[in-house]
Amino acid sequence: MTAPVVLVMGVAGAGKTTLGERLAAELGWPFLDGDDLHPAANIAKMAAGVPLTDADRAPWFAAIGARIDEWAARGTPGVVASSALKRAYRDDLRAGRPQIELVYLGGGRDLLASRLAQRTGHFMPPGLLDSQLATLEPPAAEERAISLDISRPLERQVAEVIAALQRRGMGAAPRTGAS
Repeated sequence: MTAPVVLVMGVAGAGKTTLGERLAAELGWPFLDGDDLHPAANIAKMAAGVPLTDADRAPWFAAIGARIDEWAARGTPGVVASSALKRAYRDDLRAGRPQIELVYLGGGRDLLASRLAQRTGHFMPPGLLDSQLATLEPPAAEERAISLDISRPLERQVAEVIAALQRRGMGAAPRTGAS
């Protein structure tokens, strides 16, 4: 089996990067913040408060997929943070990549808005939250996503993901835990 890749998805403010970084550190796997692969035009558009279109997102998802393919070629597991708001985006990312395991971070609008209001130095303005929520298609049952409530403590979220990966036979033993 190809080394697993955990795709942490959800709207802005859900904690994708925070959970992804912590999970990757706990597992000893590389982490990729999908935001780092956005073309400059996408960043400028979002910074101006303009939602991205599917056409805007296509090269971004292609770049994320290419990075996952690089990891697969090396047999490297990994963790990726990406909004992946629509089922079609997730289906495209998962096409030919059965090693991808989805982690969906869900939470209420008030909590998300509060987190975005406190965030500094990010190109995504809080005003785009409603656009993201309108675009969001939460994973369907057949996508087998590991769904987490973002109001739970981060340590609990990490533990839940690792336990779910272990139940699925993904060999996700934390570096500080059992072999």
